[in-house]
Amino acid sequence: MHSQPQFRQIIAAHPGATFSPDTQRLLHFGAPAAELAAAANATVVVPLLQLACIEANGADARSFLHGQFTNDLNHLKAGQAQLSAWCSAKGRMLANFIVQPLVDGYRLILAADLQAAMLKRLQMFVLRAQVRLVDGSAASALVGVAGKAAPEALAAAHLPVPEAPLQVAEQDGVSVIRLSPARYLVVAPQTRIADIWPRLAAHAQPAGLPAWEWLDVQEAWPWITAATREEFVPQMADLEKLGGVSFHKGCYPGQEVVARTQYLGKVKRHLYRLKSAQPLVPGEELHSPASPDQSAGKVICCAPDPAGGYVALAVVLASAAADLRQGGPGGERLEAVAVHP
Repeated sequence: MHSQPQFRQIIAAHPGATFSPDTQRLLHFGAPAAELAAAANATVVVPLLQLACIEANGADARSFLHGQFTNDLNHLKAGQAQLSAWCSAKGRMLANFIVQPLVDGYRLILAADLQAAMLKRLQMFVLRAQVRLVDGSAASALVGVAGKAAPEALAAAHLPVPEAPLQVAEQDGVSVIRLSPARYLVVAPQTRIADIWPRLAAHAQPAGLPAWEWLDVQEAWPWITAATREEFVPQMADLEKLGGVSFHKGCYPGQEVVARTQYLGKVKRHLYRLKSAQPLVPGEELHSPASPDQSAGKVICCAPDPAGGYVALAVVLASAAADLRQGGPGGERLEAVAVHP
């Protein structure tokens, strides 16, 4: 099932809109090179069809989610958002989220290819708690706006502009979450997106998912997807350095593993930016001649680089980063730089 079905139909009718053969990915709007250049140097507006929402409502919504996720919901206030994750008992991330407080609950924004499984799994833990978990993707459309003129594009669409990263501004049922100094996530009712989208597209370059993924790489935003589910403890993806883990809250699934990993300093794999001549695939294993019998890393996401070639985020074994290879221990060499040295 596609995420955001109404919005997808609107985008499919936009001039130049080109999807992958399986129709899952919006590739571009007819000018892929110009879209990537705009992501780097100008302003883009991107349909975020790769994301989806779960909404949690009810009297126990906060306590329930606080007891499941890596971050501290008890101190998350209206007008703020936070990065968080949900782990298995072994401390491996099942998914990560942007968590946004709502008037009567919370919105969880996550990878669309994980949404159905995470909704079903979360519901298994509700038991007697007064929590209602619902698929929010049919009701909400997600749009990314990024670049120098992003505030002007938002204003032209009659949308508010949050003042600082991870702040939320709301107006007439639309939420705008500021992800970073120049990147914003708009969550709008599907009933309003037919009006909002053309206003944004008139003031920013419409761009496909590769442009947004390039920005994810630049800003080291490691979305967990179906390809990387249960592969990493949060610290491997540097989630704690991005503010996505609280080490002072109570228990949650995998908490003992996450805490032990932190305080014993046993994390040997971390988040790296890669450069490559060939595309890399999320979930792809990386290799090193120094340790040919084990995986030296795993790709999180990859995007074409406006400067040529490709860039990616990957969790990499630190001792193998100096000689990282694609395709096998004797494969093509990759440039790898730690996001947080």
